[in-house]
Amino acid sequence: MTVFAPDSLVLTGKLPLWYQVSQSLRASILGRPAEAPLRLPTEDGLAAHYGVSVVTMRQALKELEEEGLISRHRRRGTFIEPTALRGAPVKLLGSVDAIVAQQSGGRTSVLRHGPVPLPPELAEHFPGLRETVAYRRLRCDDSGEPTNWAENHLRPELAARLDLHDLERWPMTKVLRDVLGVRISRITDTVQARLADPETAELLRIPLLSPILHYTGVTYDDSGEAVDVVRIHYRGDRFSFAVTVEAP
Repeated sequence: MTVFAPDSLVLTGKLPLWYQVSQSLRASILGRPAEAPLRLPTEDGLAAHYGVSVVTMRQALKELEEEGLISRHRRRGTFIEPTALRGAPVKLLGSVDAIVAQQSGGRTSVLRHGPVPLPPELAEHFPGLRETVAYRRLRCDDSGEPTNWAENHLRPELAARLDLHDLERWPMTKVLRDVLGVRISRITDTVQARLADPETAELLRIPLLSPILHYTGVTYDDSGEAVDVVRIHYRGDRFSFAVTVEAP
């Protein structure tokens, strides 16, 4: 039977290990795709995945079991409860110009870039590719306070034509459309509420497990091919999410 694959986690010494693991696994369960399997790896497998002891893993699982997110069965294994409903994605509708405007503002620094193996969770968007070119950027306000960080995964043939200086001046969407000449047909957006992992907490200078908004945007060209996938982590204390619905 196929087992559920939780997200990875970089542990910190600031909070109990069992608590960090339980919160990371909880976020993975609630944010899982519709087709994700319900069976979890074994205790040993989960402990190895998170880099903790089996005792710590058992304490984390006990927390989730008491919350009703999982059930544990002797000799059968541990399973996600079907009643642990996935968070329904919030989809945004609007123009490309609106998205460019939303992603603009402040000062942007390119932290690192280069070819990376294609992340498994992005494989559906880039069939046939083994690697993408990733660009990690940090955006700050005019006072220098970090507001969000983003990581774009771009097709290599487009990355070969990209100038890093453009990414420090403009959002990737504008660079793709106005500089590289990509004919963008649509962008699909998803926003989720999450907790800041150690990497996000350090980059955004916020406490570990602070609330953040996690945005995923997939950009398609006029042939229907995904050309860019971005994941942006917004500080929860600096951003809000609003939707306006026009009545017919």
